This record gives sequence, structure tokens and C-alpha cells, in this order.
Amino acid sequence: MTTAQQLDERYGRTRTRRGPWIVVIVIAALLVGAFGWSIVTTEMNSVDSDDLGFDLVDEHSVTVRFQITGVQGKDVACIVEALDEEFGVVGWKVVEIAAAEEHSQALSASVPTVSAATTGLVNSCWVA
Repeated sequence: MTTAQQLDERYGRTRTRRGPWIVVIVIAALLVGAFGWSIVTTEMNSVDSDDLGFDLVDEHSVTVRFQITGVQGKDVACIVEALDEEFGVVGWKVVEIAAAEEHSQALSASVPTVSAATTGLVNSCWVA
């Protein structure tokens, strides 16, 4: 009578260990969970901004109208810029917006300029 060990030796079979595979699967699951959680927290703190328009007050000032969405109950800061006809920055301002319970807010900001501007826009926004 032959034993299982003799058959394994005869046909070149080896016993597989499950321990290393379990460790690899657990580590992979933890990495996927951590990556997923980082994406969720990033999206929860993201701020979207839309330009609604601008008014050229005079050659030293532009009023920019914009809307921010996506953040409730957190302070937000935005960079608002004034550009000339060659798209060079002729003025900019950091606008700090207090926390609000609304999902969306329409705002305006006056930007001082060093020369005549032809447009005004929001460059970026973030949770402060």
C-alpha cells in the first residue's frame, strides 16, 4: 500500500500552503480599502467653482461673479483673477468664504488690477 506522501514524491506534487496566500489576500484587501477611503474623503472635501460673469468697473478694478458647489458647513477659499487681452494676470485676490449650510452659493468679488483687464475668473477653490 502506498501513502499519500509516496505518491506525491513519485509524481512530483508538492503540498500548497494556504498561510502565505491568506496574508497576501488580507494585505490586498486592506490596500483596496485604504485607497477607496482616500478617494471618498477627497471627494467630500472637493469644491467646484463656476464663473457666472464679470463687470469691468474701471481700469483698476473688476467684479467677478461666481458660484461654488459641493461643500456644506466648511470654510472655503478661492483665488479670483483678472486677466488682460493677452491672458496675463493683472490682478488677483484670495476670497475667504465662511461656512454655510447651502450646497451651492453665488458670490461676487472685486479684484484690484494694475492695468486694464478684459476678463475676470475663478482660478481655483479649496476647503480652508
